[in-house]
Amino acid sequence: MVLEAVKQDGYALNYASEELRGDKEVVLEAVRQKGDSLRYASEKLRGDREVVLEAVKYGGHALVYASKELQNDKHILDGLNMQDIDYFIKNRERM
Repeated sequence: MVLEAVKQDGYALNYASEELRGDKEVVLEAVRQKGDSLRYASEKLRGDREVVLEAVKYGGHALVYASKELQNDKHILDGLNMQDIDYFIKNRERM
């Protein structure tokens, strides 16, 4: 049920249980729908390279919700456009 909900609206992850916020399949579907739904994922998945790469692919500004380690990952940063990099620089301290 939650998987179908996040396929329709990635922000539905906000209403999922902690367990489902830590379910990689559910979170991947959410970030494919709305990249910045990464904010609702478990801390562990915000540090998962595959999840973060998928999130920034569908919304580069999602990087502000990734772990500090992945925010500095060259492979992830290389995939961002200038607008996303600008957003990240301006907003990373607020997150």
